[in-house]
Amino acid sequence: QVQLVESGGGLVQPGGSLRLSCAASGSIFRLYGMGWYRQVLGKQRELVGTISNGGIINYADPVKGRFTISRDAAKTTVYLQMNSLKPEDTAVYYCNVNIAHISYWGQGTQVIVSS
Repeated sequence: QVQLVESGGGLVQPGGSLRLSCAASGSIFRLYGMGWYRQVLGKQRELVGTISNGGIINYADPVKGRFTISRDAAKTTVYLQMNSLKPEDTAVYYCNVNIAHISYWGQGTQVIVSS
């Protein structure tokens, strides 16, 4: 069974940085890519970026050049380094992995960018 647990959210001032983590249980996670998403209350969940099992990374335009996705060598934890944060980055951030047509999500971690 795959379980995802995000952590690292919090309150940060504009221009600041945060690093989110997504820890996965279940060895099968190592075989798949994963994605980071974010959602503002009342709006659709949107893609932040993805990392493939082979390490290919893609970012959504709003975060390019500011956010960095990485994965540990054991491929059990994925990180989202967020720099130069803006108020519009405020959202609940989720990690996701799709395995055999089943989509797994963590519980989310809140990021608030405010002065």
